[in-house]
Amino acid sequence: MTPRSKAVIFWAVGVLAYVIAVFHRQSLGVSSIEAAARLGIGAAGLSTLAMLQLLVYAAMQVPVGVLVDRLGSKRMLVIGATIMACGELVFALADGLLPGVAGRALIGCGDAMTFISVIRLVNIHFSPRRNPVMVQLTGLIGQVGAIASTVPLIQSLHAYGWTPTFLGAAVLGVVSALLLLTVLRDSRPGLAGERPSLSAAWAEPGTRLGMWTHAATQCSAASFLLLWGYPFLVQGQGLSPSVAGVLLSTLTLCGMVCGPLLGYLAGRFPFHRSRMVFVIIGTTAGAWTVVLAWPGRAPLWLLVLLMVVLAANGPGSMIGFDYARTFNPAARIGAATGIVNGGGFVASMTLIAVIGIVLDLMGKTDLDAFRWALAAQYPIWALGAFQVLRYRGKARRLLLAAQSS
Repeated sequence: MTPRSKAVIFWAVGVLAYVIAVFHRQSLGVSSIEAAARLGIGAAGLSTLAMLQLLVYAAMQVPVGVLVDRLGSKRMLVIGATIMACGELVFALADGLLPGVAGRALIGCGDAMTFISVIRLVNIHFSPRRNPVMVQLTGLIGQVGAIASTVPLIQSLHAYGWTPTFLGAAVLGVVSALLLLTVLRDSRPGLAGERPSLSAAWAEPGTRLGMWTHAATQCSAASFLLLWGYPFLVQGQGLSPSVAGVLLSTLTLCGMVCGPLLGYLAGRFPFHRSRMVFVIIGTTAGAWTVVLAWPGRAPLWLLVLLMVVLAANGPGSMIGFDYARTFNPAARIGAATGIVNGGGFVASMTLIAVIGIVLDLMGKTDLDAFRWALAAQYPIWALGAFQVLRYRGKARRLLLAAQSS
């Protein structure tokens, strides 16, 4: 077997593990109404479940980034898949807030180990020119897990109930761990060269440019898919659960189309990546403004347009990882990737929490309450765009100084 064939096989196994991780991550989104009834919680309780899952995910990003630089991708992927399977098992049996929180926290912990490990496989086995496209393909294929966590999961919940559905999700985690153990070959990284350095990765302006890129572009779609999109569409916009599920799937499918295009453009025009980021932030803010300002419930065509616009958020956030790769040596790619990924999920976690708090303060989940709650997105977009502009300038000045020296 040629080295190229091995690289593709190892990447494919890693991507499958990522697909299952995305399914675990987003399984709360369409089950949020059932979760509120089963666990006896309100909007703030639902926010707590999603927020703590993302809090654990975000908090684990930097230590996981350092560990994957030292231990390699295979070990981290196997550990992550096992932890997520345990989390789904706990969630399947949960009948109150505390066990529910424990299950989602375990899922967040295992999920944190997955994407960074797969990105390291891409960085090791594929050339810099192909890297942006392969990263986008990784994110694109991973969205199969998001699709599985919408309509199929809704149907399973209605047909089989809570416990059998999430026990099945736990089995998926076990299958993922066994496949990784059997197929993936990934030796421990050599430590003879430059040692992984968290402080050096953080000091690099390109790392923080990637972090703010990820935060500004990811938060809207992530909060929508992970928790609040389904209640907004069903309770706020008055859609049926099946139509809401189709809209969420539409968002994911459009993102899968957008990903390779953005990957190609980022690889072909690296000095225009920040312009792509600004376009994504601006169109997302514009689409939400029209939906939230629409008198009464938005027409279906407008909600479809919102899904299409939000679809660029996930692929746009991947540009942040390309910045991490561009401005950091191989020895600290994991640490830099962890910083970038952590920033995006801190922003998403913050938005999810604020939306839940506003809804609870309003004491209802109707359209007017959602309008006020979803307005929390605007300060995050504004701060993110400002920081992208700021660190773009710093990164470019350092790059020009290095080239002239």
